[in-house]
Amino acid sequence: MICVFVQFRCHPGKTYEVATAVYDREVVSELFSTSGEYDLIAKVYIPDDADVGHYLTENLFDIPGISRTLTTMTFKAF
Repeated sequence: MICVFVQFRCHPGKTYEVATAVYDREVVSELFSTSGEYDLIAKVYIPDDADVGHYLTENLFDIPGISRTLTTMTFKAF
């Protein structure tokens, strides 16, 4: 599995709707509300045989209310 963190910037007033939709998709391991430039951050485990971009696009990025995302790839855990 490939671990990535995805941050979501939501349209004003849509953060809770986006969070509910993300959680309902059952593809995130953890989901948190955050302060700063982005409203939410999700920890996502992607199957080894999946393309990261396609997987995220097909499973998360079509949710209404998302204005921008930032995906951070991870490598070796310490």
